[in-house]
Amino acid sequence: MDEFKKNLKYSTGFRVFLYLISLFLCSLLAELLVLLLAAGNNMNLLKIGQGIGSILMFIAPPLILYGVTRDQPMQALGFRRVGNAWVLLIGVALMFVTLPVTNQLTTWNEAMKLPAAFESLEALMQQMEEMAGDLTERMLQVDTLGGLLFNLVVIALIPAIGEELTFRSVIQQWLVKVVKNPHVGIVLASAVFSFIHFQFYGFFPRMFLGMILGYLFYYSGSVWVSILMHFINNGSAVLIAYLEHKGIIETSAEEFGATDNVYLILASLLLTIGMVWLAWYLSKKKS
Repeated sequence: MDEFKKNLKYSTGFRVFLYLISLFLCSLLAELLVLLLAAGNNMNLLKIGQGIGSILMFIAPPLILYGVTRDQPMQALGFRRVGNAWVLLIGVALMFVTLPVTNQLTTWNEAMKLPAAFESLEALMQQMEEMAGDLTERMLQVDTLGGLLFNLVVIALIPAIGEELTFRSVIQQWLVKVVKNPHVGIVLASAVFSFIHFQFYGFFPRMFLGMILGYLFYYSGSVWVSILMHFINNGSAVLIAYLEHKGIIETSAEEFGATDNVYLILASLLLTIGMVWLAWYLSKKKS
C-alpha cells in the first residue's frame, strides 16, 4: 500500500489531475466570492474579492499540488535564495529597459485586424477589452496614500506572486521538462500566460513580458526574481496611475516609456537581449 501511494504521488497523471481539480474548485470558489462582493457595487469590496480570487486561483493550486507531490515543496516551487545579486538587479532593470519595445509591440498588436469572417469575434474581443480597461481604470483611481498601498497589494503584489507561481513555477517548469528544451518551454509558458488574460490586443506584449520573466526565473532558479520583476511591472502602473490622478504628472501608465523613435526602440531591444544574456552568463559563472 505504501508503495502504491508513493507511485501515485510521483505519477504525472495524478499530478495533472490534482492540479486541475484544485484549480477548478478554487476557481469556482473565487467566482462565487467575487460575485458576492461585487453585488453591492462597492469598489473596495470588489478589490478585496479580486485579491482573494487571485489567491484562490493562482496561489492555492500550486501550493496544494507541490505540497502533496513534492518532498520539499517550497524549494521545488522556486523559493530559493538568489545565487547572484547581480541577476536580481538585472531583472529589476529589465522592467524599465524593455518599455520601448513593449509599447511598440502594444501599438502593433492593437492595430491588428482579423479577417472579415471573424468580424463578430473581433467586435466581441474589442468589447471585452473596453470593459476590462474601464474596470481597471476605476480600480486604479484612488486619492489617498492608503488607497495607493491597498492597490499595490491587491493589484500588484498578489497577482505577481500568484501568476509567477502558476506560470513560472508550475507550467513553465513542467513544459521545459516535457519538451526537453528550455527555450521552447519558456515560449510556450509565456503564450499560455498571455492567453489566460483573455486580452487579444495585449497578447504579444504580455507574451514578451512573460518570456523575460521566464528566462530570469530559469537562469536564476529563484521565483523571487520573477516575482519582484512582476511586482515592479504592476506596481509601476499603479503608482503612475495614482500620480496622474492626483495631477502630479501628466503621463499615463500606457504612455510611460512609449516612444516612436526607431533608434530608441532598437536600442531597447538590443539592451534587453544583452541583459538577458548577461543574466545567463552570471548564473552559469556562479554555478
